[in-house]
Amino acid sequence: MKPPIQSETDALQRLRRISFLLDNAIPIPGIGRIGLDPFIGLIPGAGDTVGGALSAYIVWEAARIGLPRSILFQMAWNIILETVLGSIPFLGDFFDAGWKANARNVALLERHLTRSRRHRTDWLFFALMIAIVLLVVIGFATLSVLLLRSLLGAIGG
Repeated sequence: MKPPIQSETDALQRLRRISFLLDNAIPIPGIGRIGLDPFIGLIPGAGDTVGGALSAYIVWEAARIGLPRSILFQMAWNIILETVLGSIPFLGDFFDAGWKANARNVALLERHLTRSRRHRTDWLFFALMIAIVLLVVIGFATLSVLLLRSLLGAIGG
């Protein structure tokens, strides 16, 4: 096991704080911990977009550090799954509270930093992957807003 270099350690500490706030900041007796992400997600459209952007930042830092494509893809998949299932009104927020994509992604980063060599990041692959993640996040946020607007229109007459 080799220790990460100082800039990686600083980035890891920053990402741990973000992950903790989003996924584990609030203790709930008898249940465990949840973060701010499910509450942010309750804001139609904007909530999922903000949460997705913060999650994408974790993946961006992981790419900057030099994680291989396979792990970056796994991290992106965690975000996409949380975004797609999390966009289901109210029920999705419960999934979001339990899935904890950010905590999963930081754990992937930590495992990689302690046991393997660095990889040169393929920035084209990374840019494409982040673009896909952001399109999914923004698309589902837009869909949520449109569905909510349609529902409110149907109720209001």
